[in-house]
Parts: sequence; C-alpha cells; structure tokens
Amino acid sequence: MKTHVNQATQERILQAAGDVFSQKGYHGANVDEIVRLSETSKGGIYFHFSSKEILFFAVMDGLASQLVGKVDRAVSREKTPLGKCEVALETVLMTLGNHKKLARLLLVQGYSMGKGFENKRRQIFSRFAGQIEGVLNQAVKSGDIPTLDSKLASYVWLGAISEVVMLWLQSPDARSPKEACPYMRDMLLRSVGFKVPAATRSN
Repeated sequence: MKTHVNQATQERILQAAGDVFSQKGYHGANVDEIVRLSETSKGGIYFHFSSKEILFFAVMDGLASQLVGKVDRAVSREKTPLGKCEVALETVLMTLGNHKKLARLLLVQGYSMGKGFENKRRQIFSRFAGQIEGVLNQAVKSGDIPTLDSKLASYVWLGAISEVVMLWLQSPDARSPKEACPYMRDMLLRSVGFKVPAATRSN
C-alpha cells in the first residue's frame, strides 16, 4: 500500500514538474510552484528526487519513454519495411508537434543547464535513433533499400525532425510539424532509397 502511495505521489510530482519546466525552463522553474501543483511538500519532492536537476532529467526520461513506446506500438502494427519507416517518422514528428511540453523539454528548455542537459538529450535521442536504425536495417535486409550506414541515416533523420520542430517552437510563421510531415516523410524516405509512391499515406 505504501509503495502504491509513493508511486502515485511521484507521478503527481513528475506531471507538475513537466508543466512548470516546459513553461519556464530549468532555471526559471520554482520548486515551490511544483510543490503547489503536485499538492505535496518540498520535503516530499526531495524524498523522491534528491535535486532539481535529477527531477528535470526524470521528467525528460518519462516523456521520452512514452514517445519510444508509442513508436514501438505504431511500428509493430505495420507489415512492410516502408510502412514501418514511414510510421516511425510520422509518429515522432506528429507526437512532438501535438505535445509542445514534450518538444520544449527535449529540444529547448534545458540548454541553459549546459553539458548535463546535452548529455541527457543525447542519451534520449540515441533511443529514438535506435528505433529508426532498426527499421532501416529491416528495409536493407528485405532489399527495399540499398545497403547504407543506418546509424548515420537515423541521426540525419532525427536532426531534420528536431530542426523543423525547433523552428516551429521559435517562429510563429513556421510550418507546424503536422503541415511539414508529408514533405519530410517523402524526402527522408527517398533519401535512403525508398521508392515512395506518388500518393503516400494521408495524415
């Protein structure tokens, strides 16, 4: 029973912290505000997370795990290598586009933390890159695309996605990820050798 209570408290803290960090960034976030939103105490927060930095990284990890799981489920429903690659791209781009909190936390709000944030961001992006690398390797094995450096290609794809999302977060005139998705999907699939049909899947 105690474990269940502790887990529920931890989840409330993470939810509240995600809301505060995404709006105010790491340095602008006030622990007292997280205390108020989570309906707990400062001692309770530091019981579960020994520092503000550890709490911030826990929020990043939790949101990233949700996205990784969403991509895995979407990919598992597809039968063809093209379908798996297509839906992996769509899911990452559309999820970041539909959840500004996640996008801000992964791409913007921790840069003032310096090396610690960059290391955590790199760790998280390596998980996404691993998913893309896996579906590209399947496509190479099936003969749908030529042999390539799938690890490098996966980071090229992620770099393109992150830049498009960053532009959207920072510029009111930029295409939203939803608007950009069909163009990026076709360009990135063709970049590794897929023969993309003239009419691809609609969103």
